[in-house]
Amino acid sequence: MAIDNQNLPNHIGFIVDGNRRWAKQQGKKTYFGHRKGSEILKKIIESCFDRGINYVSAYVFSTENWNRSEDEVKYLMDLTVEFVDDYVKDLGKKNIKIVQIGTRKGLSDKVLKAIDKAEEATKDNTEGTLGLCLNYGGQHEIVDAIKRLVESGQDVGALTPDNFQSYLYQPDIPALDYIVRTSGEHRLSNFMLWRAAYAELYFPETLWPDFKVAELDKALEEYAQRQRRFGQ
Repeated sequence: MAIDNQNLPNHIGFIVDGNRRWAKQQGKKTYFGHRKGSEILKKIIESCFDRGINYVSAYVFSTENWNRSEDEVKYLMDLTVEFVDDYVKDLGKKNIKIVQIGTRKGLSDKVLKAIDKAEEATKDNTEGTLGLCLNYGGQHEIVDAIKRLVESGQDVGALTPDNFQSYLYQPDIPALDYIVRTSGEHRLSNFMLWRAAYAELYFPETLWPDFKVAELDKALEEYAQRQRRFGQ
């Protein structure tokens, strides 16, 4: 499907919801859903960049996900290391930059090593940026930004929304234009709250592991028909 580049979002964010429910429907264990979901995520990310989208952010592990079972958390962390390594190989060839959006606190040395390797290997890439929202929470990001602001000695009286952006995680990543949350849930769940201020929202019923490239094109076609007014 060909979509006019002028009608594409500059920055699209995915809340990849429904992996566990999908696994249950298949009569499989939760882990099967997470693995299938990670495979789909890679295809969708590559398809976004192939279509000319400049920034893609994916909510892969929230600060609230630590409350899941120890076994599930461990599996998700191991899976993260695996797919980050794959992304470096494949997205690196496409000249895509990879960054973590989130806090490093609480992540294991193994995970941090994989993140550092990915960021270092792709830091000079210029054809697009993938933001992995790993150990991420929107409220945490804003609080951490305020802490950094205070530590910097910034004149609070001169603070504006534009210069506050510089204290966020990965400040070079712009505001979201479009947020896609799968599985029929109609909420942001603490996803990129600052950058989501004027984002268009799309909530397909499809569970994430069933979100194929055709579903992405349907979402992009929907976005192209929206009229964004930014409060005007």
